[in-house]
Amino acid sequence: MATTPERMPHALAPRPADLTGVVRVTAAAPAGYGGLVTRAIAAAIDALLIDLAALFVAAVVALIVSIFPITNDTRTLLAVIGGVAFGVWVIAYFVTFWTTTGQTAGDRVMRIRVVREDGTTLGPLRAVLRLLAAVAGLVLLIGYIPILLNDRRRAMHDWVAGTVVVNQPETTKGSAT
Repeated sequence: MATTPERMPHALAPRPADLTGVVRVTAAAPAGYGGLVTRAIAAAIDALLIDLAALFVAAVVALIVSIFPITNDTRTLLAVIGGVAFGVWVIAYFVTFWTTTGQTAGDRVMRIRVVREDGTTLGPLRAVLRLLAAVAGLVLLIGYIPILLNDRRRAMHDWVAGTVVVNQPETTKGSAT
């Protein structure tokens, strides 16, 4: 059964052809909310990228340090500096992506986006709050159980930061008529 423009949802109805004869179809609303498995895969991809970058930096620093004789106190100091730098790197990764595009690299692969409840992008403070709540929710995974229990699939950190994770609709380019 062919779907006629009268029977199509308004957001998917074809628009009149422009001067080039291309008909554009756009989706106005998100295609739903990101679920637990999709979000877990996106987080695993992000963890892999974060850790690979940190491993590369650690290898370069270890190579440079191996040239010079250092004391145990210096090794301890370097380990502390490395830990702090890793924490800053993780925070910068998530805050930068969430405040600019709403998507980390893992989110982009899994076609999900983090937005505020009103659909706008997050500000830096809200992004940091969301990240801290997400880390706190890792305790016994208690912060992630709500994803399975509510219609909008919001985790504890989504409630705390006032965010939702939406699926990205497939984007299609116009087709010639």
